Amino acid sequence: MSEVGQLRWRCRRGMKELDVLLERWLARHGPAADAAAISAFEALLNLQDPELARYLLAGEPHPEADIRSVIERIREG
Repeated sequence: MSEVGQLRWRCRRGMKELDVLLERWLARHGPAADAAAISAFEALLNLQDPELARYLLAGEPHPEADIRSVIERIREG
């Protein structure tokens, strides 16, 4: 399985809202994303669903700038 395929699989969460946001970002930006963005995206995927929902859905800012940047792009669509 390719790296993008593995990331796509990891985008499948317990919340449909998170699935949609994460899979959409990966489809639109993943293939052209640089290593720093992919690393930040992987760090997001390592979070538990409640924490991820706080950042993506509730708008709580993440303490790390590179991850915050990816979160902003995910929210923008």
